[in-house]
Amino acid sequence: MGTFRAMNEEWRFKAHDLIKKQTLELVAALGAEATIHIDVGYPFVLNDETLGNAARKKAEEYMGAGNVEETELRMGAEDFAYYSHRIPACFFRLGAGNKDKGISSGVHTPTFNIDERAIEIGMGMMAWLDTPSAP
Repeated sequence: MGTFRAMNEEWRFKAHDLIKKQTLELVAALGAEATIHIDVGYPFVLNDETLGNAARKKAEEYMGAGNVEETELRMGAEDFAYYSHRIPACFFRLGAGNKDKGISSGVHTPTFNIDERAIEIGMGMMAWLDTPSAP
């Protein structure tokens, strides 16, 4: 099925170290100083590969394979991440836009709108995830 790429805490703190190192070296080269503080925040979302593959298969059954895609890695903050470190979990995103209706702004923007059909699709997907798959 899909390839499950994951960020992890080791990678995360290595990235913090690289950000600090590059910043300090850059400002020192310019004759300045910098103080750097990076909030640790939420842990990364840990998608269980078995659940993720099963969810993708179920999504393709429910909505058609052409309507399911893998997103890029994101560095957002998500409180769901705490659950994913305690029990096997799968985080998926549901599209809420509709270009034909002029609904195309990103979330967390002042022009965000939602195609309310997404609510129906999301509820259906949640119910469909709990049904047996076809052989």
